[in-house]
Amino acid sequence: MSRGGVQGFQSDRLKQVLAARRLTQVQLASLVGVSPATISKWRAGSQAPERSALDRLASVVNVSPEWFTRGSLTAVSLPLFRSNASAHVAARAMLEARMEWAQDLAYSLSEFVDYPQVNLPKREFRDPDEITSEDIELAAKECRDLWRLGSTAIQDLALAVEGAGVVLVREETGVSQIEGLSAWSEVLERPMILLSADKDNGYRSRFDLAHELGHLILHRYISRATDRERHNQMEKQAHRFAGAFLLPAETFASDVRTPVTLDDLLLLKRRWGVSVAAIVMRLRALEILDDDSAQLLFKRRSARWGGKSEPGDADRAPEWPRLLSRTIGLLVEQNVMPLDAIPRHIGLSSHDIEKLAGLPEGYFQGKTKIVELARLRASSGKNETHRGSKSGTLLPFKLPAN
Repeated sequence: MSRGGVQGFQSDRLKQVLAARRLTQVQLASLVGVSPATISKWRAGSQAPERSALDRLASVVNVSPEWFTRGSLTAVSLPLFRSNASAHVAARAMLEARMEWAQDLAYSLSEFVDYPQVNLPKREFRDPDEITSEDIELAAKECRDLWRLGSTAIQDLALAVEGAGVVLVREETGVSQIEGLSAWSEVLERPMILLSADKDNGYRSRFDLAHELGHLILHRYISRATDRERHNQMEKQAHRFAGAFLLPAETFASDVRTPVTLDDLLLLKRRWGVSVAAIVMRLRALEILDDDSAQLLFKRRSARWGGKSEPGDADRAPEWPRLLSRTIGLLVEQNVMPLDAIPRHIGLSSHDIEKLAGLPEGYFQGKTKIVELARLRASSGKNETHRGSKSGTLLPFKLPAN
């Protein structure tokens, strides 16, 4: 490291912020006012920036200078992306970096609160070839049973997922082609899901969330696929799980009238909170429709409504996460930490924390308030030192009534 450079500069943080901001080294060099070779040395860890250069760097990428001296947490497990196209390499890197920032945020807040215990079905498949359709149906049913959701339409899937100990983030990413990603966090000892909010479609968002839940349960111990066939196989399995979870076989099938029409499917869409396209796929999986009947309905759907939208898409607002936003709100309400101290404590910008936690824009300027949900972390009786924390217990999430 060069003499005079900032001590403790973490090159991994620079790699992370390049991905999160979708900047090339050349672009960043121009913005900071240094050469691309200098950025390359900082990124490689062979040289550290001088203090003035670090301040410029932090200002350009909108983090605190001190953030660059914090060691990175253990990375989350490699997520499986819906789109495996080479054109989306930078987008996938950006989303992985955002997921790591969400992990940083959740980990920082875990100093003060206890999150809900993880409550997911346990599966230890090592290869997607091991997973049968029956396995997927059973996993979906077990998940509903664990969460006491019954066998009717789920009213608020986001609330149920967070109540099962999953850290959920929903934000506009600028990458509409990739609806979401999921991963397991070693440091949090819990799974995480990041959903894109770009399409603002409540029906599709619910299916995307159930899809990622399927990945977390079925594919936890299966490495990320590199070849297209294996990738598509795992995607189909997550789709099958989402359909089975949102539309349980017995009760959903009893709601279906035959012969199936598009108008009937619109009624089922509103009742179950699932798109017509996903319902047709579920009817095919349950063999209520054969291939020809399903294809005919898809053709009629496209001819009548087009390929990208359906009637009633705006009727259902997307479900938003609550856990991280209400935890931050609790810290402020209980005077554990002043409002403006939270971004400094975490190191990210106010804007990034607002997006990752689902807080209203301007929250850290004191323009809005968040309803309290949790209580502060209970003391374990050990000599733990939490920065400003007080004793208490976390109120469990209430799962939606069915």
